Amino acid sequence: MGSRSPDDFSVLVLASDLGVDARPFLDAQAQLEEQDETWHDCSQYLSDEDFSDLDLLQFVRLQGSDKSGNRILLIVGKYFPAPVVSAERLKKYILHKIVSELAEGPFCIVYMHSTVQKEDNSPGITVLRWIYEELPSGFKDRLQTVYFIHPGLRSRLLLATLGRFFLSGGLYWKVKYVSRLQYLWEDVKKGELEIPEFVQRHDDVLEHRPLTDYGIEPDPLHLTEMPSTAYSFGRYEERWTSKECMS
Repeated sequence: MGSRSPDDFSVLVLASDLGVDARPFLDAQAQLEEQDETWHDCSQYLSDEDFSDLDLLQFVRLQGSDKSGNRILLIVGKYFPAPVVSAERLKKYILHKIVSELAEGPFCIVYMHSTVQKEDNSPGITVLRWIYEELPSGFKDRLQTVYFIHPGLRSRLLLATLGRFFLSGGLYWKVKYVSRLQYLWEDVKKGELEIPEFVQRHDDVLEHRPLTDYGIEPDPLHLTEMPSTAYSFGRYEERWTSKECMS
């Protein structure tokens, strides 16, 4: 046989009566879309597990909206008992809460870090990253902002140095530090959130001692609250001097 010309072409014929599935050859894109729809099926995150004990703690609640109309998922770190709640159960609870109560529309997270202790209240940044990565991509896109209330020096340094490695790019750039409650009201209308009393007290302390934002306690013994004795010592010193002159 002679050589093939550039205009020659071949045709692949699939016999339908042989039971051959032609989709891998004719419509690969349709299969990708079908897989994508299966990935976004959120029913798998709706657990039948009883979370009533965690609901009583109220460390995760849905409250109001910010000024942009995003629903607010409030997280109070102080209320989370890290030593007694496993990372796996925390993940199931958070996913169940988001999928069941934030089924649609944009939302934001207000995380209150006030007086949080690493050993008692923090699940760890790797666990938080794991939970975020488990969210369906649609929920990640709908998350607009994470308001980080009262970040400590350790939290600032950790996120500034290792945040880009531990957090995905999408989440890293959504974190907004809020050092005082008054700055939160620029994005959230007052009355939309129920502020715990200890958070308000902590905010008042930071307002009067701004250096504590940076891990510096200017008066750890509260000596400034004690009455000054400089004048008394000076007065007695004058008496001792006058007695020496008379003798």
